[in-house]
Amino acid sequence: MPVPVYINRISRFLPNEPVNNGEMEEYLGTILGKKSRAKSIILRNNGIQTRYYAIDKTGKSTHSNVELTVAAIQGLCKDGFELNDIELLTSGTTTPDQLLPGHGVMVHGKMGVRPIEAITFTGSCCSAMNALKYAFMSVATGASANAVTTGSEKLSTWMQDKNFSEEAKKLQELEANPMISFEKDFLRWMLSDGAAAVLTSNKPNPAGISLKIEWIDIISFANEAEVCMYAGGDKEADGELKGYLSFDQKDWLDRSLFSLKQDVKVLDKNIAVLGVRRYVELLKKYNFKPQDIDHFLPHVSSSYFIQKVDDEMNKFNVGVPREKWFINLTRLGNVGSASILLALEELMNSGTLKKGEKIFLVVPESARFSYAYSLITVC
Repeated sequence: MPVPVYINRISRFLPNEPVNNGEMEEYLGTILGKKSRAKSIILRNNGIQTRYYAIDKTGKSTHSNVELTVAAIQGLCKDGFELNDIELLTSGTTTPDQLLPGHGVMVHGKMGVRPIEAITFTGSCCSAMNALKYAFMSVATGASANAVTTGSEKLSTWMQDKNFSEEAKKLQELEANPMISFEKDFLRWMLSDGAAAVLTSNKPNPAGISLKIEWIDIISFANEAEVCMYAGGDKEADGELKGYLSFDQKDWLDRSLFSLKQDVKVLDKNIAVLGVRRYVELLKKYNFKPQDIDHFLPHVSSSYFIQKVDDEMNKFNVGVPREKWFINLTRLGNVGSASILLALEELMNSGTLKKGEKIFLVVPESARFSYAYSLITVC
């Protein structure tokens, strides 16, 4: 029989002071001195009011991704639990500080602890849930007595004007129009920095609440949907992704190949439809009902998608009343892989949870449409 797995505590680290909408270009800069024409439209739709950046107004980094992650892990250390008690570290991120080594071992190195198992999951928004599932399975099988899972992002550096300046100059030479494409500008006004860390173990907390993980289910629809969000390449006319190694090195700057891009038409077409489709399947697979859900935590990249997800669920009569939804997007911004853990941290530490309540997590990843789901019981 699998060992029960409990979330004992969650901590977070958000760098510096919150940045409001009017301040964003003071941090991210303007491309060739021209303000974004899309910014106001994107902000109006995404509903984000404040976010956090691990850079200052000069563009200088204040924290690396590793430093954000370690700070979140340190927040777990209380009530007799220390860094050296960690048996397993699983880390998820979209934005490691380097291609190699993996983010997890870099975090482990910065922690300054004894040798432990350290695993890295990369990708996009599901990477922290992938990491949590590994931790869940490790504790459930008895391979480890506890695990720490992290989700972290340092996205602001990718959004700075310097990353688009060469492409903008090239466009100006060719067309007298230095405006980068909407697919690249879109994400500059969506994303935020931060980290969260989750401590799981085979025993519940002796006092207060714990969160028992009932199951974690992850699926990819890459067999059906084309690439939507990407970096380190460019999409061809037929929808195929061409990686940076297939381009001349000069193109890396001229085409901003390492910027983060979003095909918004593909996103709008698929994100809610595929996510709800799998949700309906899971209701049967795990024999639970929408009425069983007390707290619904969907990761949404933009407030624009809240109504679309709600409408799609109601189409199949599997909706969850909006008063049960918990979303902190407007205050924290879209922190990618860290977002779902940051939402769960806020809910767990809110003082409002009651034993026996059910929490349902939904994390869509638009990169090529993967989805992660989890059912959790307050105990």
